[in-house]
Amino acid sequence: MNTQRWMSSQFFTFFLTWGVFLPYWTGWMIHIKGISISQASLIMSLGLVVRGLSTLFVYPYFSGKFSSRTLLNGMAIGTFLSMLCYIPANSYSSLLMVTLLLNLFYPTLMPALDTAAGVLVQSKQLKHYGRSRSWGSIGFVASGMVLTVFTGALGDVVIFWSLLLGTIVLVGLGLMPAPLVLSEKPQPNQTKRARMLNLFRIKHFGLVLAIVILLQAAHATYYTYGYIFLQEIHSPKYLIGLILNIAVIAEIIFFLIADRYFQRFSTGFLLALSSLGSTVRWILVFAFPNVIVFSISQILHALSFAMCHYAFMKYLIKNIPHLQIPNAQGMYSALALSWSTAVFTIFGGYLYEIEPRFAYIGMIVCSIPSMVLALVYRKLEK
Repeated sequence: MNTQRWMSSQFFTFFLTWGVFLPYWTGWMIHIKGISISQASLIMSLGLVVRGLSTLFVYPYFSGKFSSRTLLNGMAIGTFLSMLCYIPANSYSSLLMVTLLLNLFYPTLMPALDTAAGVLVQSKQLKHYGRSRSWGSIGFVASGMVLTVFTGALGDVVIFWSLLLGTIVLVGLGLMPAPLVLSEKPQPNQTKRARMLNLFRIKHFGLVLAIVILLQAAHATYYTYGYIFLQEIHSPKYLIGLILNIAVIAEIIFFLIADRYFQRFSTGFLLALSSLGSTVRWILVFAFPNVIVFSISQILHALSFAMCHYAFMKYLIKNIPHLQIPNAQGMYSALALSWSTAVFTIFGGYLYEIEPRFAYIGMIVCSIPSMVLALVYRKLEK
């Protein structure tokens, strides 16, 4: 298997499961396990806190001890064992404990995969990051569309079994041959030089990190409440999965064309455009709470999420040394994709209980400041 195909299959399989977990897991706990919206929000938020600790400290530490391939396989096995623990869990406290355990392993696969991709690009073994990453988005869409059919026919109970099956596939994928560079263990003397705080000595790293933290935090309401919000605005249940996947289809298209059409633009320009798309997206959902406008706004996911992620990877590949990539990815995953989202999930949950659409307009407290910072960074780049 060539490197491009290997990386594509890894992204595809992980996001096949992520397409079940991210949009449906809160709804599954509410509808199948019988907990309240506020309880589910707290469980998911605390899970994000643990996810942040795992990606910020545990993953970078073990990346200095083990090869990328060993870490990917170990986290996949840990995810599968954690999923099995959900079967007997029926109380609020037990669901909380299992979710915290799951978040030690499962979300850490995301920075591990992006780290592997970054290493392969820097070593000239992976030519098109965007093309491989687009297969992750395709997996996300595929799982959502299939799940829509089964939830419509059998109910939300199939959400759990779909995710469990996906984790089995993840474990099986670890048995496939991997690029040799990913099987190399880091040397002890190299690990000592790759201290996390040294990242902030790299030009503009702190500013770029602040921008992507704000941009990713702005997705908190959409990720956690998008599924139940569509029910709130009377979307037909059989269409919910399709509507949620419009965002990912837009993401796929962006990643497919990104290397060709957006490589020539600066990181600052891409981040500023991402911030604008994010702001417009949440204003539309707030101002026009209906299925048609929500569906149209999903197209802006290509800007609010995909362009933000691509811009960060562009900055990382260009400016971050090879040994520091796991630290940078761990920090990005913890601060941008976990802790900031956890804080704004609680904030969004408070607004949602007052009025569901307030939770969306509340997200511009992230997107507007990110736009200001992105414009500042663009000037500094020049």
